[in-house]
Amino acid sequence: MRTGKHFDHNGSAFDSFLEQEGILAETEAIALKRVIAWQIERAMAAKGITKNAMAKRLGTSRTQIKRLLDPSHVGVSIETIARAAKAVGKRVTIQIVEAGTAGRRSEMAASDMRLAPGKSAKPAKVQRKDIARAG
Repeated sequence: MRTGKHFDHNGSAFDSFLEQEGILAETEAIALKRVIAWQIERAMAAKGITKNAMAKRLGTSRTQIKRLLDPSHVGVSIETIARAAKAVGKRVTIQIVEAGTAGRRSEMAASDMRLAPGKSAKPAKVQRKDIARAG
């Protein structure tokens, strides 16, 4: 039997927990990097571009491409991401929006779907080991 209380499941309690633990910003960075790496990998696969070919297009090493595509390696510059996107026929857009749990999640999902039309978006899972590696 329900007690009549309604709990808002929009994630604000979890965000508050992460903020209290001092890891909200790095957790968000890891989640964003996961989406970016996934999108670049999908675009590479769709165009048949290997890691070696991508490295040649960007004038860098295969190791650098592995870092670019590593979801937990958040230390990749915006310039590198933009160059990688251009190498696969895409472009990067960055938008600063109001802070807020519901808006942030829906905008990330919408952004993910816009860059990959016709395919469903895979949610990025942030695991404790990823957070530890980022710090």
